[in-house]
Amino acid sequence: METLEETELCFPQLLNSSCVKTVRPHFETMMTYILLFSISLLTVFLNLLVIISISHFKQLHSTTNLLILSLAVSDFFMGLLMLFQIILIEGCWFLSDLMCALYQYLDYIISSASVGTMVLISIDRYVAICDPMHYSIRVTQKRAKVYVCLCWICSVIFQSLILMDNLEQPGRYNSCFGECVFVINYIAGLADLIFSFILPITVIVVLYMRVFVVAVSQARAMRSHITTVTVQGSRKVTAKKSEIKAARTLGVVITVFLLCLCPYYCVALTSKDDVMNASSAAFVICLYYFNACLNPLIYAFLYPWFRKSVKLIFTLKILQPDSCEANIL
Repeated sequence: METLEETELCFPQLLNSSCVKTVRPHFETMMTYILLFSISLLTVFLNLLVIISISHFKQLHSTTNLLILSLAVSDFFMGLLMLFQIILIEGCWFLSDLMCALYQYLDYIISSASVGTMVLISIDRYVAICDPMHYSIRVTQKRAKVYVCLCWICSVIFQSLILMDNLEQPGRYNSCFGECVFVINYIAGLADLIFSFILPITVIVVLYMRVFVVAVSQARAMRSHITTVTVQGSRKVTAKKSEIKAARTLGVVITVFLLCLCPYYCVALTSKDDVMNASSAAFVICLYYFNACLNPLIYAFLYPWFRKSVKLIFTLKILQPDSCEANIL
């Protein structure tokens, strides 16, 4: 059995009122700090490149890229919030209860906004592929901006209602000093599960299954008629190819998002097994945060415009007059 001297407390001066530190080998702790800190910085840096690229270059001011911009903003803040997760590596929260409540509150808002943005991206690709004749009428930049703003506003309102008890009295559920705990009642937790996971994921999967079927049929049609098109027809084929490529790229983003999100909710749903939670919670949380770092890497591999814009940023050509008019596409 451990003696009092062998037990490391978060706040030694508080003795029995303090939480106990999670004791790990020094090497493992240092490697965890370095890994998470590196991922956090990389996430912030890469998503900042996406934000600058889409915001600065006028050629990138499309409705689809506006949704990608919203996703990059949420991923950017997710990278910053990962720094707070690093504080909890040893199981101790050294900041105030108010900061704990604010951290959890922002985390829920950003996560909810990310899911909402993924739904908007799915709807955008659905209209572009399945109803291309009316896409320019139904999906405009003005409407996209309104929907993005509504997505964030609804996330703030919904999560404020869900986390009301924790925000009114920060730290009310902490059992000792140095703990950062959020407790959501059954009804609020069920509402969060339905509106932040089940419904959005269902919409995303259904829409993208439809997009996939239509995109495959269009690709086959283009290949079968590629030798008989006119010049005007070839432009239409090029436009269709561009839309299908965008759908494929964003499909990869959504698939990776689902792969990173689902384990988090699966562990949350099976929270009765404390042993499983202790070993799985850290992994699924890190996986969920790591998704914010993966999205810009996907853009770098699959979007030529992102590579060109990053090159202009690194060479400081972005500071030149009229650089916003540069040919990126």
